Amino acid sequence: MPKALLCVSLFIIAVQPLFAQKYTISGYVKDEVTGEVLIGANIYNVDNQNGASTNNYGFFSYTTSRDSVELLVSYVGYQSERIILDLDKDVELNIGLTAGKELDEVVVTADQPIEEETRMSTVTVPVEQIKSMPQILGEVDVLKALQMVPGVQSGTEGTSGLYVRGGGPSQNLILLDGVPIYNASHLFGFVSVFNANAINNVELIKGGFPARYGGRLSSVVDITMKEGNKEKLKGSGSVGLLASKLTLDGPLGDNTTFLVSGRRTYIDLLARPIIKSQSNGDGVAGYYFYDVNAKINHRFSNNDRLYMSSYLGRDKAYSRDESNYTSSGTTYYSKDEFGLKWGNIITSLRWNHIYNPQLFSNVTLTYSRYKFNVFNTTIDEESSDANTNRDESSTRYLSGINDFAAKVDYDFIPSPKHNIKFGVSATHHQFNPGVFAYSSSFESDTTLGKQETSSTELFAYAEDQMELTDRLKVNAGLHASAYSVDDELYYSIEPRVSFNYLLPNRIALKGSYARMSQYVHLLTNSGIGLPTDLWVPATQNVKPQRAQQAALGVAKTIEDFEVSVEGYYKTMQNLIAYEEGATYLSIEESWQDKVVSGEGESYGAELFIQKKVGKWSGWLGYTLSWNNRQFDGINFGEPYPYKYDRRHDINAVGSYSPRKGLEYSANWVYGTGNAVTLPTGRYPGAGNNGSVKHYEGRNSFRMPSYHRLDLNVSWTKEKSWGQRTWTIGLYNGYNRKNPFFIDIQSRGPNEGRQFVQYSLFPTIPSVTYSLKF
Repeated sequence: MPKALLCVSLFIIAVQPLFAQKYTISGYVKDEVTGEVLIGANIYNVDNQNGASTNNYGFFSYTTSRDSVELLVSYVGYQSERIILDLDKDVELNIGLTAGKELDEVVVTADQPIEEETRMSTVTVPVEQIKSMPQILGEVDVLKALQMVPGVQSGTEGTSGLYVRGGGPSQNLILLDGVPIYNASHLFGFVSVFNANAINNVELIKGGFPARYGGRLSSVVDITMKEGNKEKLKGSGSVGLLASKLTLDGPLGDNTTFLVSGRRTYIDLLARPIIKSQSNGDGVAGYYFYDVNAKINHRFSNNDRLYMSSYLGRDKAYSRDESNYTSSGTTYYSKDEFGLKWGNIITSLRWNHIYNPQLFSNVTLTYSRYKFNVFNTTIDEESSDANTNRDESSTRYLSGINDFAAKVDYDFIPSPKHNIKFGVSATHHQFNPGVFAYSSSFESDTTLGKQETSSTELFAYAEDQMELTDRLKVNAGLHASAYSVDDELYYSIEPRVSFNYLLPNRIALKGSYARMSQYVHLLTNSGIGLPTDLWVPATQNVKPQRAQQAALGVAKTIEDFEVSVEGYYKTMQNLIAYEEGATYLSIEESWQDKVVSGEGESYGAELFIQKKVGKWSGWLGYTLSWNNRQFDGINFGEPYPYKYDRRHDINAVGSYSPRKGLEYSANWVYGTGNAVTLPTGRYPGAGNNGSVKHYEGRNSFRMPSYHRLDLNVSWTKEKSWGQRTWTIGLYNGYNRKNPFFIDIQSRGPNEGRQFVQYSLFPTIPSVTYSLKF
């Protein structure tokens, strides 16, 4: 009997934790002043170091079996908050943190230590730090800031394209409030479409992709818009050399907030008098872009919130010549106009619902459109008292892509050791990969080129952020997708796993593996993001792109510095490119008949040292990498370096604020020169000038190395109506003549030919006036 009693007693003791009373603390973490949610804020139990972090909507859930807890709530750039609770039931807790920059003497904490994070290859850059970085012509640019991160390269001088770990710009999943942006560039690639005044959070994922993301091979750029000030109407604006912007946000009643932000360049207005003075007739030419961000959100209850956000952006470059005169009683009028127009429209409608303190859902409906239009219109008219003769003709080249999508995501957090995410998504794509339309007064309309193609993309995912032991954390998941186009069905099963094992001295050993698929391709003729790039679908003849990436590294926090070293290896299949000599203008054949398929390989190592808090902040990044391509129809089928294969990349970013209202910042970048294809000789023949160029191999030469220094200083002063800021910047401070492209020119009669380097940007000063009210 005693033995039986002992066994029962031991069994009760063993299973007691399973039946112990548990309490869940849940809610939102926000900025105390504005009410903006803080994404990635950390909630720690001081006693056992368990905790939780807020999701993309600021929501957290933490379950404990203790009846009293002491929580530490922290977020980078904010004063941490300690909360002590006595628990006898579930608690709903909405926490407001105060921004450290607005306080004179506070202890400002960073976010979760890098050795505690399971995921690797992920970087979050505070928006305020992005705003303080020097930028060309003073225009704050999110994507240019991300180019300063190791493993990310820019394309050509001044452009905002991202080349992440050997991939191209089309292989980046760029999300604005969960909606894909297909063309993220203004000004022919020199400015991105993202207005920093409307942005709350920016996260870059270079590898170890969580299962919830899919559809691209190289990276995820997840950008979240602000929600609007819940306390009072506020505004901010700026006037710079390139563009001006204005943002307004505030409450609409007790439970609704709004935000609207607009930006426009005035290059066309400034250049118009100069162009007109140089024109013989009534000619005019110009370029401009504008964009508008808007968001409204409404809280129906503590458990239900509805958000609607939109973005509209447009670029237009045009040239127009007109003449009008009268001779011998006849009036002659002519007009010739040529131009390019392109832009994005996106809209999302989201519903957040809290089923219980441990289950959070988000239902999203989205629309995304990218459209590109080249147009040319000619009018010739003769009119007299007797009759009028008018000849009008127009030519247009149209391309674009439309997406309609629905998605349901769930966050289930049963305990601090498990954070489970799962969901499904469906997207309907409509592709217009290039159509020429011609019309005139004397001929019927003519349309040439491929007509619209539709496809459907589906995916489902599940992932679990697990703490298996005190030292081992794992994020494991599965992403399954299917793609239907015409009579073809493609599918992909993609395992994703990341782990973090804590070595002695709190050094984190991290690793990841991910498979990815991409069912859309980008055909491009240039390397600077011109809008002639065509989005095309995977078809029966053109297979989806595939990739695999593995990474391994170590990370540690040393005082205020986060230090990480990573090595990665990535392979890519079914990449496409135009055949030699083919372009988007070749309308006599389908785009599918003008491309070749190939493979890619990239590998390298990255060092990242970052300091996020204190008077001094910034980072140092170094990348050592190799990046190759192989296509059967290019370079005789032999592997060759990708155009943006760079052996070495160094990025240094720093800012210093000696006192409130004064900030100095600087960037220095260095990169191995881009790979280029140049002839090594000329032979007599039937080519240009009676000769034929000889090439030894594709991209077998290197441009000179690229480096520059950017400087910035800003003064902020408090006024009775708000604050104003003057910012003075210097791009390319020591006037480095960086290569933009290389051409061949003749030295003179009978003196042979030589390579000539062309540079784009000298030292460029900028002045910006900003205000908040």
